[in-house]
Amino acid sequence: MDRKLYRIEEGKMLCGVCGGIAEYFGVDPTVIRLAWVLFSALGGSGLLAYLICAIIIPSKSQVQ
Repeated sequence: MDRKLYRIEEGKMLCGVCGGIAEYFGVDPTVIRLAWVLFSALGGSGLLAYLICAIIIPSKSQVQ
């Protein structure tokens, strides 16, 4: 099983980070997005983590 983590390009809301993580784990993107919003609202560090992920995780076109 050769899975790779990447940002999605179709169906993305902002940068495609949550959609890419959802595809990697095989779950609904809405679940990941809601979890990320809760993470951001409760601790505040979720926004910083999202920006870091948007910079570090390559887009799908760069992976292929």
